[in-house]
Amino acid sequence: MGNKTIIQTNKAPQAIGTYSQAVKVGQTVYLSGQIPLVPETMELVGGDISARIRQVFDNLRAVCQAAGGELEDIVKLNIFLTDLDNFSIVNDIMATYFKKPYPARAAVGVAALPKGTDVEMDAVMVVG
Repeated sequence: MGNKTIIQTNKAPQAIGTYSQAVKVGQTVYLSGQIPLVPETMELVGGDISARIRQVFDNLRAVCQAAGGELEDIVKLNIFLTDLDNFSIVNDIMATYFKKPYPARAAVGVAALPKGTDVEMDAVMVVG
């Protein structure tokens, strides 16, 4: 695929597996799942679920910017939570990162996530 570009930035956590931070095809960017790792230390951010959710949005923002976009260019956001009781906290924090019109979104309850975290998000963004 000749029009595929791999997106990489040191302002977001490095991949902890066999994947790229994002892949751009044409004007569409597919962002890999982000967990609340601090890019400089590759350790999970301390604090409560709110701090972890904010770190995930900050990581997504860094990858968006590396691909030439911003969070508001996200058209689809997938949220994975090990405890769906945290859904309202995600909504409250998301409202500080996004403004209307909001992206399409799914929130999914899962049994476990990498590194034992309780939140992960991936996204699709359109730029240009």
